[in-house]
Amino acid sequence: MSSHEPSTQTFYEQFGGAPVFEKLVHHFYLGVADDPELRALYPEEDLGPAEVRLRMFLEQYWGGPTTYSEQRGHPRLRMRHLPFAVTPDMRDRWLQHMRAALDEVALPAEQDQIFWDYLSRAAYAMVNTFDETGSPDQPAPGLGITPRPS
Repeated sequence: MSSHEPSTQTFYEQFGGAPVFEKLVHHFYLGVADDPELRALYPEEDLGPAEVRLRMFLEQYWGGPTTYSEQRGHPRLRMRHLPFAVTPDMRDRWLQHMRAALDEVALPAEQDQIFWDYLSRAAYAMVNTFDETGSPDQPAPGLGITPRPS
């Protein structure tokens, strides 16, 4: 391919494929396991199934295998998260562990920024309550997306 032709690689391939996504999600769930408040949002005793689901989702989103949809259907992220009280604190904890995991995989700066921008927007969109007592009965208006402080 000449330098004038656009790359046909997916972001999944550009990010490093399965090994990078496996490492990213594994490190994320190591953080979740050590965070009692965030860990409480995961009803399973073993975080392994959640780790597999998140990895499959991220791989598919970035252009990798479509295993997530084949096994679980359309992602419907907001709907899947409604049973859980996703507060701003939970969002921030999730982002903290995801930031540490992304730092662990050490993507090139441009790829890191693309990935982080998506993760930040997705995390803000999952907030479904501003009631810090944890009741998801009062969903946040709109998507609740606001800029993340630097």
